Amino acid sequence: MTSPIKNEVMLTQPRQVEQLYAGIDTQDGAGVKLTRVLTHQLQQRLDPYLMLDNFKSDDPEDYIAGFPNHPHRGFETITYMITGRMRHKDSAGNEGLLENGGVQWMTAASGVIHSEIPEQEDGEMEGFQLWLNLPAKDKMNNPWYQDFQNADLPKFVTENGTEVTVIAGESNGIAGAVTREVTEPTYLDIHLPAGASFSHNIPPNHNAFVFVYRGNASIEGKQVPLKNMAILKNDPNADGITIQAGSEATKVILVTGRPLKEPIVQYGPFVMNSEQEIIQAINDFQQGRFGEGA
Repeated sequence: MTSPIKNEVMLTQPRQVEQLYAGIDTQDGAGVKLTRVLTHQLQQRLDPYLMLDNFKSDDPEDYIAGFPNHPHRGFETITYMITGRMRHKDSAGNEGLLENGGVQWMTAASGVIHSEIPEQEDGEMEGFQLWLNLPAKDKMNNPWYQDFQNADLPKFVTENGTEVTVIAGESNGIAGAVTREVTEPTYLDIHLPAGASFSHNIPPNHNAFVFVYRGNASIEGKQVPLKNMAILKNDPNADGITIQAGSEATKVILVTGRPLKEPIVQYGPFVMNSEQEIIQAINDFQQGRFGEGA
């Protein structure tokens, strides 16, 4: 961590909270228990984001089976492993171990089959998986994959002790590990001491949300409890957000992005722009055109 920097973002009209959403407890993969925070019904509202899952358990029965081989096409998956170890393998020949504080960024694009299997038998596993849509022009590009260990991720600390990891985008002049030209994603992990605040600029045309995974926060006077997502109100005059921690240390992720404003047609692990493209994705997968498997 570098020397503290001033959080010099000066906002004239911070965004307010439009809606709180607690998510739905469910299972995925081979029975991994998780909370689906960004669901199908919010895809248009939070375009370009398609899904956000939060998993956290110290019971191996909740996660040990992991996510065996499964296909994706048409979007990107961003897996942020806060605690635990997960082995990734895919049909493009990539393999990596995602460990404490690391990020796996996979662009499925034209199609990939991959698996994500825990490499631990006990202890806590916690993290997030975020799905970021691809623009129609990029959906059939070649797949791409990159692991970032915790030490590889840009970080900074402010004068009030707030620690920020910049997974994507930019904050306070610090560029993140990944940038995307079209969707312009910003993905920040923000750790606030009790009572501290943090401000960040957000372009007025971007959709944005905050998820609290430790403690509790407030945004422009609206309380955001633990394990709640706050969808931020779109306002052409708003220029960013100020997050205030409550009476205890608080951890949140802040996610923003430029909406694609394109049709979203999803069938399970395939997200395209038309039903015809979905049918083609199913046919390509069934006929082995996503590779031979991990």
